[in-house]
Amino acid sequence: MPANPKYLTKSPWQRFAKISAAILGGYMVSVALHLALASWFDRINVVITSTYSSFILWAVLMVLAFLAKNGWRIWGIYLLATLLLGIIVYFGNNTDLALQ
Repeated sequence: MPANPKYLTKSPWQRFAKISAAILGGYMVSVALHLALASWFDRINVVITSTYSSFILWAVLMVLAFLAKNGWRIWGIYLLATLLLGIIVYFGNNTDLALQ
């Protein structure tokens, strides 16, 4: 059964924005979240847990990107989330690196 055409995105730029936000943006947010967790908590446990949880988070973020009405807005949200998580990584507990 085909999808109802009134729910499909008609603009090719919106379609591109949603697909790229789903694949690249979702991946960036899931990796940034796990890097932020690894900078504050035990790195070994976060790396072991991230093998499964990053894929699940990435899949959820992919679905959310396609549920959004505007692909560029979801890109902005994903980039903002990645930036905030990057700031958390920057200010994380990096005492191990200072000792080397």
